[in-house]
Amino acid sequence: MRIDAHQHYWRIDRGDYGWIGPELPILYQDYGPSDLVPHLREHNLNATIVVQAAQTLEETAYLLSLSDESETIAGVVGWLDLNDPDFLHHYQRFCKHPKYVGFRVMIQEMPDANRILEPHFIEALRYFAEQDVPVDLLVVSHQLTPVIELLDQVPGLRAVIDHIAKPRIADGVLEPWKSQMAAIAKHPKVYCKLSGMVTEADHSHWKKKDFTAYIQHALEVFGIDRVMFGSDWPVCLLAASYEEVVDVLTHSLPETWTQHENDRLFGLNAKGFYKL
Repeated sequence: MRIDAHQHYWRIDRGDYGWIGPELPILYQDYGPSDLVPHLREHNLNATIVVQAAQTLEETAYLLSLSDESETIAGVVGWLDLNDPDFLHHYQRFCKHPKYVGFRVMIQEMPDANRILEPHFIEALRYFAEQDVPVDLLVVSHQLTPVIELLDQVPGLRAVIDHIAKPRIADGVLEPWKSQMAAIAKHPKVYCKLSGMVTEADHSHWKKKDFTAYIQHALEVFGIDRVMFGSDWPVCLLAASYEEVVDVLTHSLPETWTQHENDRLFGLNAKGFYKL
């Protein structure tokens, strides 16, 4: 099974997407499974993991309804507010759907990332660690210090770092991202999505070589069994086509890369992580 482990669908008139406005015309339109299928076919991809793009329970329900209609959706990563006293009720409700595979914590949207270290937040994630629930972590590189502390306090968490933690690719800055990702990778149940990179580069003037150091470091510290390809489509369209996103990744793979390693990166690891 070849899987795109990170992409989005939305319908603008649903009103969930306050971050998408007319000033972003390439995104300010509806995107659904039929729009992505040609790209999946071109790259011999069988299925995708659809990830929430709005911080609402209603959007998660909408994505699950889409999954009922599309065989290409292997799983849905929804949204869950761990500050909501009823978060377990909502989680258990979504769990009844066979394609609900986990939820995403939107650390990127927190004015203070240290909120993830509050006792109730740690307690909630310890529950999900005990249940071995896959959790996506959306984080920007300057927020990695509290993420490292979180993982130290919840060492058994089955987590994946989205978009290689959004390092400063446009500026060519590697540290402290490089050292912090190495620390995160020491947790054996934490994975890394090689996704969302083109939008962290110069949108108009990026070159494939701009990403090589970041990709190769992620491969080195997480290893071949804990990395996943994700297109971040259609958000990637701000800076690159679907085809260019794939090309950026494959360009930076080691020359010694084997078909076995390719299979793991482009599907088998996502299948294992999300228990498909």
